[in-house]
Amino acid sequence: MKYKTVGEFLTNIRKEFEEEEEELVKVAELRILEQRGSTMEEFIQEFRRVARGSKYEGRPLVEEFKRRLSEVIRRKLIEAEMPPTSIKQWYECATKLDRHWRE
Repeated sequence: MKYKTVGEFLTNIRKEFEEEEEELVKVAELRILEQRGSTMEEFIQEFRRVARGSKYEGRPLVEEFKRRLSEVIRRKLIEAEMPPTSIKQWYECATKLDRHWRE
């Protein structure tokens, strides 16, 4: 790609590095995120917010979500007769389990 000015070139380079840096920050945020005492709805909302800029999708997104769940919920869902496969199914099943235990 040819640039008309040095300024245009530098602006483009800066933009590319900023986008990569944002993605790396989001991935790092995902890796430290934990459910802790929050409800599953609260946790999923936060997980979605952080994941939005990480570029994770499909299987890597599911795996990251599973790692961040409480161990009890994660184990129950993995050992289920028909474990969830998509991220949407993981969200739904985890929310149902969480609600059941909080009642």
